[in-house]
Amino acid sequence: MVIETGRPIAQVAKELGVDEVSLGKWVKDYRAAHDSEESPLGVSERARLRELERETRDLRLENEFLKKAAAYFAKDHR
Repeated sequence: MVIETGRPIAQVAKELGVDEVSLGKWVKDYRAAHDSEESPLGVSERARLRELERETRDLRLENEFLKKAAAYFAKDHR
C-alpha cells in the first residue's frame, strides 16, 4: 500500500494495525530488493519531466542574471 499508493508509512501502519518501525523496515527492504524494477515513465510523465527540466533551466538562467544585476547595482558608481 505504501509503495503502490505513495501513502505515508505511519498512515498505512495505523490502518493495518502494525508497528510503524516494522512497516518502515519492510518497505525499505522491498525497495532495496526491487530497486532496479522501477517502472518506466509514461508519456505524460515524460512530458511533465521535460517541462520541469525546461522550467529549472530557465529559473537557473534567470537567477544567474539577477545575481549579476545585483552585483552591478551594488557597486559604488561615483
